[in-house]
Amino acid sequence: MQASPMSSQTGASDHPALLEDLQRQRSEDGKTAAKIITCPNEMVALSAAQGFTQATGKPAAVIVHVDVGTQAMAGAIHNVDRGRAPVLIYAGASPVSSLGEMRGTRNEWILSVQDVPDQAAIVRQYMRFTSQIASGKVAAQVINRSLQIAMSHPRGPVYLWARREVMEEEVEASAVQANTSIQKWPAVEPPALSTTAASTIALALLAARSPLIVTSHAGRNPDAVPLLTRLSTTLSIPIVATCASAVAVPFSHPYFLGVTFLNGRTHSAHLATADVILVLDSDVPWISAIQPPSADARVFVVDSGDPLKTISAVGQWHVDAEMMCNSDVALALEGINAAVDAQRIDTGLVQRRRLELAAEHEEWVRGLDRLEDAWSFDLQPGPGAGWATVPNVLGVLRRTIERQTPSRSLKKTLVLNEGITNYAVVWNHMRTEDVGMHMTSGGSSLGWGLAAAIGAHLGGGTKYELIVSIIGDGSYLFGVPSSAYWIARRYETPFLTIVLNNGGWKAPKMSMLGCHPTGHGSRAASGAELSVGFGPHCPDYSQIAVAASAGWAWGKRVGADGGNVKEELSAAVAEAIRVVLEERRCAVLDCVLESI
Repeated sequence: MQASPMSSQTGASDHPALLEDLQRQRSEDGKTAAKIITCPNEMVALSAAQGFTQATGKPAAVIVHVDVGTQAMAGAIHNVDRGRAPVLIYAGASPVSSLGEMRGTRNEWILSVQDVPDQAAIVRQYMRFTSQIASGKVAAQVINRSLQIAMSHPRGPVYLWARREVMEEEVEASAVQANTSIQKWPAVEPPALSTTAASTIALALLAARSPLIVTSHAGRNPDAVPLLTRLSTTLSIPIVATCASAVAVPFSHPYFLGVTFLNGRTHSAHLATADVILVLDSDVPWISAIQPPSADARVFVVDSGDPLKTISAVGQWHVDAEMMCNSDVALALEGINAAVDAQRIDTGLVQRRRLELAAEHEEWVRGLDRLEDAWSFDLQPGPGAGWATVPNVLGVLRRTIERQTPSRSLKKTLVLNEGITNYAVVWNHMRTEDVGMHMTSGGSSLGWGLAAAIGAHLGGGTKYELIVSIIGDGSYLFGVPSSAYWIARRYETPFLTIVLNNGGWKAPKMSMLGCHPTGHGSRAASGAELSVGFGPHCPDYSQIAVAASAGWAWGKRVGADGGNVKEELSAAVAEAIRVVLEERRCAVLDCVLESI
């Protein structure tokens, strides 16, 4: 376990000691011990920290301002919890002294009004650990313990806070240095699958006529991906990713049948016919009310730290399973693969499945090709007839990346996916092959994608040729672009943003139609009438970025004025990628789609 080299800071009246000591470090050493990223917005700061830890596997830290800064982290708190992101959050608190008894005593009016009886209660239910730092003498122990917990399964955020007097406390350097060795505070070793469980699962898969693997987050552990691919290949088992947050298997794996976010036709047809199902690190493998597996299916659940989802209050969360296993998914797959290797395999059955699944995968890919190449105005000729669809946009984007990046491939392009109602469409059409090169927040709060690109850039170094954030127009606004692009310019973290602009919030409209498919709302003439529309004329999302960065970011809106949308989009994507790669500036494409 390593301490983070990056801290996002949004400080104020509770942090004079931090500002003073950081300047002391600069004066004496020319730099600070931690890399400080100034963030004008707390939501952006925490989302950037999440992006950093997702890209590196290391913890990050965020410093915020008392109770109000804690609240201003908003939905990002949910995302780091559900995304199991190890982030240390530190907040100051108003001083308790008011008569000058201690350094840091109250000397501003605001210090008397920004205190609450239980500041940590604001976030406690999302945290793995919360604690007050009661003295500077114990600060190192409290911080090391919190990082130890954050990095142990199930990983996640921790929250520390301290009064202003504690931050101002004079402490002998020897007292602090004696407790700072992070090596003495290791994360708990992840649990492995028991021999009995591994053997039981392996034998069930070997005997299955129609097995299925369902996963969501297995790819958060990069070591799990080749092991999962191997198990699937050995026994010809199809893999479906539900509500994915990381790459579970390469797109081209012949038994991979795609990503679903359980909307509409919720799942692969294999769910209904599967006689053995292995669920790996999945919060929602299926929706039982819509499309449950067969009642006779043998189901095995493996989760890296929380198979019963005890961090959620949804008591109804349940999977009818034969076995629930708490195990690191990579270690579990090692055990299952070893147990499979020790048995005799019915090669005839495996070969029949192999041929059927390969054909199914190929037909699925051909279907994606058809969607990317079917431009609506080819079917409806005429000026301004038709719009670019999301598959059109993603097809142009992917192929242009393959032409223009130095590797001439997607191998070193990181895709940050906040497409929301287009989550699965982005996953499937970007066709990511490589571990760690496509991710979501893992939660449901919008506004992660812009800042996560900054954090990933800061942590990724030369790992990425290009970072692409693909987000909906609602997500773009929630991402506080006025802050995000300011930070991107200041810290030189260029990335490409693709805004899928359908003129509003499609997700609440789809939820309404799910409950009231033929109700009054289904007959609304527009998203604006339904109270979920933004457009059609404003805002121009690309120009928000240009303004926020004082002209540093490049921005263009495409598809708003009719004309040849295909040519316009192709030229704009090529120019946007060139700007990021060659000029090292952010580029934003506002892609206007058919409005909701």
